[in-house]
Amino acid sequence: MLYLNTKHIESLGINWGETIDVIEQAVVSLDQNDVAQPIKPYLRFRDPANRIIAMPAFIGGEVEMAGIKWIASFPKNIEQGIQRAHSMTILNDAATGKPVSAFNTALVSGIRTASVTGLLIKHFEKIRPLENVTVGILGFGPIGQLHLQMVTDQLGDRISKVLLCDINGVRTSFIPEAIKDRVEIVESWEEVYSASDVFITCTVSPNGYIAQKPKDGALLLNVSLRDFKPEILDYTSSIIVDEWEEVCREKTDIETMHLARGLQKEDTKSIADVVCRQAMAGFKAGDAIMFNPMGMAIFDIAIATYYYRAALANGAGVLLED
Repeated sequence: MLYLNTKHIESLGINWGETIDVIEQAVVSLDQNDVAQPIKPYLRFRDPANRIIAMPAFIGGEVEMAGIKWIASFPKNIEQGIQRAHSMTILNDAATGKPVSAFNTALVSGIRTASVTGLLIKHFEKIRPLENVTVGILGFGPIGQLHLQMVTDQLGDRISKVLLCDINGVRTSFIPEAIKDRVEIVESWEEVYSASDVFITCTVSPNGYIAQKPKDGALLLNVSLRDFKPEILDYTSSIIVDEWEEVCREKTDIETMHLARGLQKEDTKSIADVVCRQAMAGFKAGDAIMFNPMGMAIFDIAIATYYYRAALANGAGVLLED
């Protein structure tokens, strides 16, 4: 079994174009029903803010792998100088069930998250080309940092400005050199939100607080899932989810919209609708488009498999004996 940690993944690097393509192919497998992923359970104990999530899945297609991600999120860790998320991923050969790799790193999970966002930006550009773009990111922990790396790589010189806001402060050492001269650090989320063509939430907020009108035609990437109030539906009906059954629970913004405003599955489009049926083209012109991704285990298994195969090809990792 091949063991991989953060340093091994960092040595292999991140090719955002390739990881976004991996996610796109996984969506195709999802649409073809060549996957299996039960609704993920949440383990909670003592402090209700903490959770450990089990995410088992099988994905066919070019991946042909099963596995599980076991990820802990303890938001108060940050106050103690410990990272919020800790993650283990195990890959099993789909033909035999034999474990072939174990990942002891949250980095693979973060790359998955930002790559899913990158896929939505890719398809958004098919209907609304992005030029002279203001990108806004709320929260600049590891997930926010990976998102900044991804949008810098994917949008490049088309970004005119990046607005960053974090209630704990923005560590400028994590801003890529290629974008540093276009980054502004601001004090309020309102300033970020009102100006952003592409707006990304990467916070650990437990409750929604955003109820204002977004910029016309913006792409709202609700990565952290608990930043918007149901009033956002007063300003847009263009709502995308990764999978309704996953995201309409656990006090997400989608569940809150469902309970408070009667939002139903048929009122939304799925990520498969977007990738396989160009669903964004059917949204009202000028409407902000909002994506709410709970996070699907098939994406974690697909990205982990990508790095497992890259590690084999490049001699990375530690081979453990049976």
